[in-house]
Formats: sequence, structure tokens, C-alpha cells
Amino acid sequence: MADKHEAAQIRAADPAGIAAAADRLRAGGLVALPTETVYGLAARADRAEAVAEIYRAKGRPDFNPLIVHVPSLAAAERLALFDDRARALANAFWPGAVTLVLPLRADAGIAPAVTAGLPTIALRCPVHPVMRAVLEATGLPLAAPSANRSGGVSPTRADHVAASLGAVVPLVLDGGACAAGIESTIVALRDQGRWQILRPGPIAEAQISAILGADPDVVTSAAIEAPGQLASHYAPGKPVRLNAVKATPDEFLIGFAAVPGDISLSPSGDLAEAAAGLYAALHAGAAAGQPRIAVAPIPDEGIGAAINDRLRRAAA
Repeated sequence: MADKHEAAQIRAADPAGIAAAADRLRAGGLVALPTETVYGLAARADRAEAVAEIYRAKGRPDFNPLIVHVPSLAAAERLALFDDRARALANAFWPGAVTLVLPLRADAGIAPAVTAGLPTIALRCPVHPVMRAVLEATGLPLAAPSANRSGGVSPTRADHVAASLGAVVPLVLDGGACAAGIESTIVALRDQGRWQILRPGPIAEAQISAILGADPDVVTSAAIEAPGQLASHYAPGKPVRLNAVKATPDEFLIGFAAVPGDISLSPSGDLAEAAAGLYAALHAGAAAGQPRIAVAPIPDEGIGAAINDRLRRAAA
């Protein structure tokens, strides 16, 4: 196996790069590529040995399931059982940054490691043109968690992938910076009309409620049903202090709005801009000379709830 400290091969996401990525994926290999949320580490979801390479490369615990990316609702319905609610959400938000956790079809043909042995599968139809082109070129469902070491800061640029995984991932398609900057909203649909947000993301709870016409289930489960539920996650490798209005001398300050900092998520207080720059700021803090990171207060509303979810897990 390649040493992760060696250099990864970064290629432009042009037709030649997309063709090379598709060839590697069909053969059972790994490819890192951009989505609108973060960079994903993709492998074909129907082959156990290919999925095992994801867990091995990331150092990811095998009880943590993976999201499967598909090009369309029709492709998703071949893998999971959709009811009217699931179709309504897919029609409203796909392609886009919503992942649906649904009952797995008995004939889905998905490697058991993808679902971590659960009777459900997490599905997303991405909007990013590079990921869509690769999905179309392979004709395969692709399992693709974030392209970084497990528990670390998610990558939003190709160089973040290379720094985290090195040559463990042999090919990285460079599609520029990810627009959303945080992982998808994960919605689990339950029996009897119940549903739950398993991970907040770019699509807010209120937007989901508007489609489903009901409030989310407040009952929580100790089981890990989807990515991003571990208490400690997105960690930059240094202590993180939240809700800081000023830094101590040993802290790298990530600012927001009126708190300037060493770097600012958004000087104007724009939460979408803050989400897009969150992981890049945490990467900057990890690389800074100060041994600690402080983060300015972020309003806990709309996409701010997703930002604060990531920050709390980074600080855990």
C-alpha cells in the first residue's frame, strides 16, 4: 500500500481525467472527486473489496455506514424502497445536498459494508457536474464519504485531500473549491409518517418540514445510522474553543461578522459564505503556529445550525 505521506496524483476534471477516474472505479479502485458539499472518496458500492479500500484508506470504523451517490431518482429506486414522502423530498432537493436514509431493497446488490449491516441505505443524488459526469461514465452507484482520514477535517479542495490521504488515494480530480462547503443534510424517514434529521447540512430543517408537512421526530437513537453522527468528528488535531470573541496569545482565531480573527468565515456575517469556508478555515488553523484554535460565535439558525454541529464535534 502507498504511504499516505507520498504525493497523490491530482488531475484536472476534464474529459480525460473523468475517463481515467471512471476506468479506475470500474476496476474496483479509489478516486477522490468533488461534490457540491465536500470532496468524496469514491468506490463502486456493489463490490465488497472496493468498499473495503475506502475504510482502509480513511481508517474509518466499520460500524459507520457510507452514503451512496446515484445520478437520478430512478437509479435510487433500484436500491431503496421509496414512499410518497421520499419521492417528494427527492423531487424537491435532488440533485442537491440532501441524503435520504431509506429501507434497503433486498435485491439492491450493494456490498454489506456500505450499510454497516443496517436494513437501511443512505442515498444522495449530487448536483456537482464532475461527480455527475463520473456517475454517468461508470454506470455504477458510488459509495463516497469525505476524502480525508476518519474523524479529521473534511476536504473542500483537492490539496486538502492530498494533504490528508497522500498516495493512499491514487487519483484526485481537481474541480476547484466546493460551493456548499459542509456535508449534506441527512434525513431518515421512519414508519407512521415520522422522520428525523440525522445530520444538519445546507438544507435546513424548516425546508424539510415544508415538504413533509410535519415536525421532525425528537426521539434519538444511540445507533450510528449515517455519517457524521460520531461525537468527535471534523477534528483539526488541536484543541478548539467555541464562542470566542477574542483570542488568547496561543490561539488561532477563526472570526465571523464583527469578530475579525486571523481568518474570517464571513466578515459580513453571511452564513452561507461561512459554511463554504468552514473547513478551509479549520485546515488553516491546523497548519498555523498556534497550538490552539478559537472560533467566534455563529448564530444557531438556518445553515448556522449545521455549522455549529460541525464545530461542536470538532471541539469534542
